Amino acid sequence: MRTRLAGSLFAACLAFAGAARAEDVPPPLTADQAKAAIEGPKKDETLLPEAPPEAPPPPPRHKGFVLEQSLGAMGWLGKFKDVAHPAFYLHTQFGYELLRWLMVFGEGELGFTDTSNATDPSKTRAFPMFGFGGGLRFTVKPTDRFGIFLQGSVGASEADVPTRTLQNFGFRDAEVLGLYFGGRLGVEWYQVDRHMALGLQGGARMMQNYKRVIGSDTPLAWDGALALRYTF
Repeated sequence: MRTRLAGSLFAACLAFAGAARAEDVPPPLTADQAKAAIEGPKKDETLLPEAPPEAPPPPPRHKGFVLEQSLGAMGWLGKFKDVAHPAFYLHTQFGYELLRWLMVFGEGELGFTDTSNATDPSKTRAFPMFGFGGGLRFTVKPTDRFGIFLQGSVGASEADVPTRTLQNFGFRDAEVLGLYFGGRLGVEWYQVDRHMALGLQGGARMMQNYKRVIGSDTPLAWDGALALRYTF
């Protein structure tokens, strides 16, 4: 009797386990369900979160200490051009933007040229030129990334040559410090790096000591350069 009871219980357990497994088996997929699984969820049905909008770059700095380095050429419209060809020109400027549109600055410059326009190659003498001064820059910024500036400066410059090198050509005063004053016009393109800007500029100035001693002359010089600016 005990044997039959144990057999009955074992058979009931097998039947119950079989029924449980049958309930766990999912029903077969229909054709529509299979197609939907292959194609994936529709755009509006995705559960993934939307990507956040890209943050805009920070605005460029418009006030603070400014260091600017420019590289270009410098030439003359007066009679000094008959002596020296346009000079390789380096210009450094350091200033402080008191306002968004106003900067006070000091400047220094260095140029390299020679007397090849007035002498044959065997007698040509190369020489550097240097100057320093200061002034004001006024800037208009139509957008946060673009600026137009006009600046004026005054200072002193000279050609660093042995005594009487330029005197022989009639430019004695160019061998000593002489007054200059002039202006410069340029554009600036402020970069994604909020400290950096690229610039293109050109200017003209009166250089009193580059006036020919004998006869009439207009000691006017021009310069043009590409600039790299850093705002601290």
